[in-house]
Amino acid sequence: MQFESTAEHYDRFMGRYTTSLAAALCDALDPQAGARVLDVGCGPGGLTVELAGRVGATNVAAVDPTPQFVEACRERVPEADVREGAAEALPWEDASFDASLACLVIAFMSDPDKGVAEMARVTQRGGTVAACMWDIAEGGMTMLRTFWAAMREVRPDVGGELKRPGTSRGDIAERFAAAGLEEIDDGELAARADYSGFDDFWDPFTHRVGPSGMALAELAPDEQEAVRAACRDALPDGPFTLDARAWFARGTVAPGG
Repeated sequence: MQFESTAEHYDRFMGRYTTSLAAALCDALDPQAGARVLDVGCGPGGLTVELAGRVGATNVAAVDPTPQFVEACRERVPEADVREGAAEALPWEDASFDASLACLVIAFMSDPDKGVAEMARVTQRGGTVAACMWDIAEGGMTMLRTFWAAMREVRPDVGGELKRPGTSRGDIAERFAAAGLEEIDDGELAARADYSGFDDFWDPFTHRVGPSGMALAELAPDEQEAVRAACRDALPDGPFTLDARAWFARGTVAPGG
């Protein structure tokens, strides 16, 4: 899935969570200095930056289907091998990496099972594949839970993101098992983001970033204002911090696979 938003708008919307989530994902994977790693669906480069700091920028590769995100990622990590492409057809040879990671991406793959299979293909035998995605099913991602609850006050039949891959407990691990990965760990990661006030929370939704921003853009102006008011009522005055939970899984590419 390509995003229409600019890298700046994405950073204000979801990128502000990436710093803590990328660190948590890397802590769970623990890539060693010098390891060759791939960031699948890199976006503007939040995880790419974190990986570069751990293994060295020249050992990092990244890929994303959105041209403006690829450009931003290249600017942020100029020594990394950053390419435009889809998770379902990764532009690298078999067994090119020690580890392949996907942070907040599996829900937006056109074919997530093929995407996972591709991540396994480009990872060497005995290497690691890891992914995480926001907990939508149980409401662990506070920002999105707040927004979609407000949307349902205005449009009770709104679908939201509940049916997207990876957003329910155990879904990523099941996909990893189906792809033939072994030694699968299934858990959760914690992230957080700070907001200077309500406008800092609300404004990013107005720039058509992701499913929530696109859903808001489809409403009439009075409906948008009603969603805004419902979010305003649900959040504190002044600066605040919102916590977020992501489902996480990692698996090992079969030594003989």
